[in-house]
Amino acid sequence: MPTLETPIPPAVALRRIAFLLERALEPTYRVRAFRTAAAVVDVLGPEQTQARAAAGTLTEVKGIGDKTAAVIVEALAGEVPGYLTKLEETHGSPLATGGEELFAALRGDLHTHSEWSDGGSPIREMAVAARALGHDYIGLTDHSPRLTVARGLSAERLREQLDVVREVNEELAPFRLLTGIEVDINEDGTLDQEPELLDQLDVVVASVHSALRAPSAEMTPRMLTAIADPHVDVLGHCTGRNVNTLGRGGRVRPESQFDAEAVFAACASNGVAVEINCRPERLDPPKRLMRIALEAGCRFSIDTDAHAPGQLDWQPYGCERAAEVAVPADRIVNTLGVDELLAWTRREL
Repeated sequence: MPTLETPIPPAVALRRIAFLLERALEPTYRVRAFRTAAAVVDVLGPEQTQARAAAGTLTEVKGIGDKTAAVIVEALAGEVPGYLTKLEETHGSPLATGGEELFAALRGDLHTHSEWSDGGSPIREMAVAARALGHDYIGLTDHSPRLTVARGLSAERLREQLDVVREVNEELAPFRLLTGIEVDINEDGTLDQEPELLDQLDVVVASVHSALRAPSAEMTPRMLTAIADPHVDVLGHCTGRNVNTLGRGGRVRPESQFDAEAVFAACASNGVAVEINCRPERLDPPKRLMRIALEAGCRFSIDTDAHAPGQLDWQPYGCERAAEVAVPADRIVNTLGVDELLAWTRREL
């Protein structure tokens, strides 16, 4: 648990509470209350926030409720809010034991989402949280258009997003927000976005999100076709499994069936990294497949698939599993610095 020092600015305390709730996969509505209150405090400013706290009128401001007002009042009094202390004790401990050396070697995260698709936070907020965790970069990989349930980005919306990313990078440099996409692999193996647009992106994660129960005879060529596409850098959550009901779908889902030897051999020969997905409901691929990919000569990317700032702290889950199958750090692409990483995605390494 990190050492809590006082005084803690109210907005910082509120965002730390939201972060810890996200990290623990608490319901979105609980998280939203604290992030909303933090944004309101930012707008009010220190003097008005202090004045309302003294007058007992904080809850008259839209976006601040009884619980968030209590946090603000305690923070303004120079105290560590009691609710924050409780969360640090229950949710602030290390997520995994093992893989600490791999975790220390990571420089970034290549699979994250924002509110532009099915994430819960603005692009800048995700970037600021990643920088606070010590990342040099993250890939912004919102969904592609066919995944309508996740508000996948049309070509037009993705072009608009590139302008936003440019502005965030100007503000947060030297931290780097990489342009990217989690592009759907269509049933015929083609990619669900314009090739010209994919060519402009820093990183492309390709994932199967449909027909997950297709037989291996259909799934294998589908995946091989996508892996052979020169735009693909990372094969995302390759089995599509859910091992428990923690996630947003709330259901267990079995692994997709495919010829692992053929798929991972193709990844190795095409320079496509196999993602070690850190989401606690996915933990994909299973370790037996990670061993096959390692023996095939694949590189890996340890990614959170974060849909909220607190979920960016999930990389220890993947590092623990990578260490258990003896994946060396030099086979993990997001141990590279940003310039080397971009040289790799451009196939210059």
